[in-house]
Amino acid sequence: MLKAGLVVKNTGRPHYLQIADDLREQIRRGDLAPGAALPSTRELAAAYGASLSVVKLAVGVLRTEGLVIGQQGKGVFVRDGDESPADELSELRAAVRELSERVARVEAALSDRLS
Repeated sequence: MLKAGLVVKNTGRPHYLQIADDLREQIRRGDLAPGAALPSTRELAAAYGASLSVVKLAVGVLRTEGLVIGQQGKGVFVRDGDESPADELSELRAAVRELSERVARVEAALSDRLS
């Protein structure tokens, strides 16, 4: 788990990238295992001595890299290594296609009723 008092060094590298580097390394080592929730933004900010916006940028880097995934209202989780972003995109496209077909059927049924 995350150690308290982690320090972001004054290396000239933006703080959010240093935080992303540290979290990425924790994921690589298995300290943050697949499926594990990242600490909250507030907890990360306290641990790194950073602002909430800097932590959000760091987590955003990890999302872009496909290492973590956010679940609305639940948190941010380490992505399962077996799951690739391309696989997830394919699943999302299939779900959108299915929903579009269902909406079209509902609209057709409502149109028939109103005619």
